[in-house]
Amino acid sequence: MWRKAIATAAARRFGAALHHPWRTIARPHSTTASPSTAVDSIILRSLKEHYIDAQKMNPPPKINPPSPFTVVQGSLDGNGPALKRTYGREEITISVMRIANIIPGDGEGGEDDDADDTNQLCLHLDVSKPGQKESLHFLCALYPDALGIHSVSLRRNADFSSSLHVASTYNGPVFEDLDETTRDAFHNYVEERGVSESLFPFLRAWLYVKDHRNLMQWFKSVGIFISENKKAKDY
Repeated sequence: MWRKAIATAAARRFGAALHHPWRTIARPHSTTASPSTAVDSIILRSLKEHYIDAQKMNPPPKINPPSPFTVVQGSLDGNGPALKRTYGREEITISVMRIANIIPGDGEGGEDDDADDTNQLCLHLDVSKPGQKESLHFLCALYPDALGIHSVSLRRNADFSSSLHVASTYNGPVFEDLDETTRDAFHNYVEERGVSESLFPFLRAWLYVKDHRNLMQWFKSVGIFISENKKAKDY
């Protein structure tokens, strides 16, 4: 259900600004097309149909992130953090993806698996301080009603990073091996910084829009590539 929704997700807000590669498709020649040209035409026609279908869908309701988090400018078009905030002298950044994109299921659950995909998010939380070479990194699982910590580690900040350091970085003990008091303290630590299940509605909607933009861009880019290839063959 989720994957189907992404394929036909909301585009009215964003679709108007996208360039239509389909206008560059050359009209068929009167001569019989070669097998390769015929395949190109089939691909272009299919991409165009999917592109148009996706454009017709309504966008999801707009959801604002819980205060004081703000959306990172340009995050929908990049691979960086989605949210940021300050907490005292600290800078808090949050990146998100679906757990299903990291640990794919076996696909035997049908639509129920698709529904579960929308309720399981992977959260990367970074806490950095001015002048510090490392930041505190939390890998978390986020659900509509809970947030669970998977690991806690110190990571080299981008300004100080090196391939050697990344390769030799120790990621800390298995979180579940820590005693209950320490685990509870870490949970309180992230909650004090506003990281909890309250972020789930916004981050799920944000991922939905981002996936749709990526899908539309894929239709566009592949269409342009095939179209240019097809025009080159016609000369």
